[in-house]
Amino acid sequence: MNEVLRVAMAERGETVESLAHRVGVDPKTAGRWLSSGRVPHPRTRVAVAGVLGREPAELWPEPYRRRDLPWFRPWAELEQDATSIRSYQPLVLPGLVQTEDYARAVLRAGGLSTDEVEQLVVSRLARQAVLDRDPPPQLVIVVDEAVLCRTVGDPEVMARQVGHLADVADREHVQVRVIPADEPWHAGLAGPFMLARLPDGAEVAYLDNQLRGELVTESADVVSLGRRWESVAGEALSSRQSISLIREAVKRWI
Repeated sequence: MNEVLRVAMAERGETVESLAHRVGVDPKTAGRWLSSGRVPHPRTRVAVAGVLGREPAELWPEPYRRRDLPWFRPWAELEQDATSIRSYQPLVLPGLVQTEDYARAVLRAGGLSTDEVEQLVVSRLARQAVLDRDPPPQLVIVVDEAVLCRTVGDPEVMARQVGHLADVADREHVQVRVIPADEPWHAGLAGPFMLARLPDGAEVAYLDNQLRGELVTESADVVSLGRRWESVAGEALSSRQSISLIREAVKRWI
């Protein structure tokens, strides 16, 4: 028996049938969550937690026994199932394309202990396995050119990282596009965000800030971020132009 889930349902006045209806599953499926310890799909876990006013990791701790920061875990779970991922970053390269040394340098700047940094580096690199999944998600990354020019770690770290980015951009299922440094202020500079499309066609988003990240599931908010994505992508160079610029950037660091 999942006692935590049972108590949470009782506190909110939810039955198996009402909870199943609210998250769009069969009542028999919801019943199994209570009686057999079954763990629902990541997106469903997030939906159930929202209905019950709990964190997904409270209701089903086992999938979240990993090294990610607690507030990042729901997104990391959804990311692994996504059919497409769109990521905009104005200040740093996305975790899915970071090298080990670059990731370590980024995380060290956050005031974490050495052990915490190393745990998060392992977790971040493990996330990248999604790009080798069969079939892999379609990944589209938009970054500002300043990301290629800002020293993270040292020049050697940057040379390897920018070179790795160029190699990843050559993959058939990956696009990397760069917004030139001389572009004026644009919508993306308000902050980084990611969008993911799930196998059932639903879309979710993720926002990051100085304290923690936020999973966005409200359809109106996801649509709004989709419009911001179109605006940001419209400022970027084509994939071919971007790869050329990235390869030129490698030379700056050698």
